[in-house]
Amino acid sequence: MEHGTQFCIIGAGTAGLGTAKRVLEAGGQVVIFEQTDQIGGTWNYTDAVGKDKYGLDIHTSMYQGLRTNLPKEIMGFPDFPIPEQKESYIPSQDILGFLRMYADKFDLTRHVRFEHHVVMVDIVDIGLKKWKVQVKNLPEAKIELFYFDYVFVCNGHYHTPLTPNYRNANLFQGRQLHSHDYRSAEHFKDEKVLVIGAGPSGMDLALEISKKALHVSLSHHSKDPINTIFPKNFRQKPDVQELTSTGALYVDGTSENFTVILYCTGYRYSFPFLSSNCGVTVEDNYVQPLFKHCININHPTMAFIGLPYYVCAAQMFDLQARFCLKYYCGEVKLPSRKEMIADMNEKMEQRWGQGYRKRQAHMMGPAQGEYYEDLARTAGLEPLKPVMTKLHNESSRRFNDDLLNFRRDKFRIVDDQSFEEVVDDMKS
Repeated sequence: MEHGTQFCIIGAGTAGLGTAKRVLEAGGQVVIFEQTDQIGGTWNYTDAVGKDKYGLDIHTSMYQGLRTNLPKEIMGFPDFPIPEQKESYIPSQDILGFLRMYADKFDLTRHVRFEHHVVMVDIVDIGLKKWKVQVKNLPEAKIELFYFDYVFVCNGHYHTPLTPNYRNANLFQGRQLHSHDYRSAEHFKDEKVLVIGAGPSGMDLALEISKKALHVSLSHHSKDPINTIFPKNFRQKPDVQELTSTGALYVDGTSENFTVILYCTGYRYSFPFLSSNCGVTVEDNYVQPLFKHCININHPTMAFIGLPYYVCAAQMFDLQARFCLKYYCGEVKLPSRKEMIADMNEKMEQRWGQGYRKRQAHMMGPAQGEYYEDLARTAGLEPLKPVMTKLHNESSRRFNDDLLNFRRDKFRIVDDQSFEEVVDDMKS
């Protein structure tokens, strides 16, 4: 890489830290802009919801008592695993501690400008610089300008709630909130709660709330009932057709009364700091045009790390960063715009043909292994270990089959291809 090449990284969470480590390793110069006063992104907990002290949206969705829903064995970086400990499913503060350890190991924190909010990213030509980044220094309440050769967008996608528009939603007299603002089950004590959405957070939070609430209904659009054992005060219901002043009417004609509705309906990909000149659009959570879900085809010196979901996150972030840097360092020649567009269209047509909807454009899940292999093959990279995908798939199966007990599972990586479950006397 040419000496003095400047990289902007937006966000000091898992993706931003992992990307910064790889950029520094490649010889680039890095500035990481972080809106909060610490590293860790969504793994940082705060009691606060809504706005922070500067009037900005609080990004973290972390709640009290969260334990990972993936085993720690697949949550570390390829070259820096999470240290061995008693359990596979660990508390959120342990992940935050791991990220701090990672930042210390690779001396990343000194590159972070804390409490710096990115206001605008735009294209400009000043000498050899291409990107103008306008940032608000929050403590000093002043706007600062920076210029960079490359921009990595690493702001995550669990911060801007996506809430459905139900008929008569304004008539409901109880509380309505999104999982983004959930902090503790204590707030649901003796309530009658409707949880909408049966993704990982919906399942998890419904179970947590059932420990304190009078009863919980989980509304989802799966054709078949979810195959797991639930508490006695828990029931499954179909999609909501409309809300009433006291509850909800379902598509099967039944109705129930509630005091609280919790929307676990996901998040919007949101990049309010990108000018229209950046050439990236987001429509129903489909971010385009991107080469391999990360490089901005219209302006390839910008890349997005971490858009795909249902993945081995830190492992994939690291792979995506290495993928982009192969091109940015000149080790591999970037395909032409026409070739990248053709590749994107071909891959997305395959997805649509398999029944994916637009809002699932970046969903991986069972397809994640193919995605990792494609990145590695395309740029001549060392691929991720197949055991990571295998263990992720097994963990997801266990989550769906036994929500109450899956976190008791303990795994051990045997080699690059295989893992084993460690039998614990306490589990039996």
